[in-house]
Amino acid sequence: MNIDVGVIGATGMVGQRFISLLSDHPWFNLTALAASERSAGKRYSKAADWVLNEDMPNSVRDIEVVETKPGFQADIVFSALPSDIAKKVEPQFAEQGYIVASNASAYRMAEDVPLLIPEVNPEHIDLIDIQREQRDWDGAIITNPNCSSIILTLPVTPIAREFGITDLRVATLQAVSGAGYTGVPSMAIVDNVIPYIGGEEDKVETEIQKMLGDLEDGKIKHRDFNVTATCNRVPVLDGHLENLWIETEEKTTVDEIKETMAKFEGEPQKLDLPTAPKNPVIITEQDDRPQTRLDRNKQNGMSVTAGRIRGENEIQMTILGHNTIRGAAGASILNAELLAKKQKI
Repeated sequence: MNIDVGVIGATGMVGQRFISLLSDHPWFNLTALAASERSAGKRYSKAADWVLNEDMPNSVRDIEVVETKPGFQADIVFSALPSDIAKKVEPQFAEQGYIVASNASAYRMAEDVPLLIPEVNPEHIDLIDIQREQRDWDGAIITNPNCSSIILTLPVTPIAREFGITDLRVATLQAVSGAGYTGVPSMAIVDNVIPYIGGEEDKVETEIQKMLGDLEDGKIKHRDFNVTATCNRVPVLDGHLENLWIETEEKTTVDEIKETMAKFEGEPQKLDLPTAPKNPVIITEQDDRPQTRLDRNKQNGMSVTAGRIRGENEIQMTILGHNTIRGAAGASILNAELLAKKQKI
């Protein structure tokens, strides 16, 4: 497979994560980097203030940044745009025939737009055909969920399928990178926890219902169980840790829950997609794990680690995932890989 791809919003933190993950991708050739008018015309090394731990890939240093508008050579465009800009710009690309793999929230809950986790709801990519017909587009928009929603939904999915869920409560401890490099002032977060992230709780409470829903007659019938979220910003760089309380429809045991999550796999694993983790959910038996610094990079940051699994009538656990890899750029890339494999591009 040999597919040309571009990144829009290429100079920001998520844009940089896209570039890092795409720089040596076996299927995707990174041919275009787009950003604001302020950055357009500059070499990428001059336009971007690189903030990731790893070095900027040499292959992109001399690429000239272009404006964020259709016209450059690419079959897939990875969008790291802020949602307010994505709402206007992403349809322009889709109308012109690009596949837009978006990390933005602007179109996640649109009825004809897939909100995709390939291990969870790969059949939802069939919405693309409906989207193209309804909107008269040659291309399409496909979205990945909010970072906390992805980390939550991966371990919850096998439990919902096997035992059913009546009530799900989650308290998140979210890394500062989720707000972008300049999103949380240092004086606000150092020596502090902020018990509010604007709009986050609503996303966590609604997106999972769409992802776990069934595609019937061209529409997604959302899953109906109670979800309650409390979201907190904590002073770690990367990695969202979440505490879960799950009430199941069928009586179950801790051992059954562990076994169900441990054996969970989906289309990415069966198709051996390049970015897919071998195990979407990793079970840890250590009393004090998962821990953000020690577990966020498991399987290249694409797995979710679950631990402290306990309870009888109500199952409790702690889960952890890398918010800018599995929760953002890596998720969009995995979505694009599924589309490519299924010949939806």
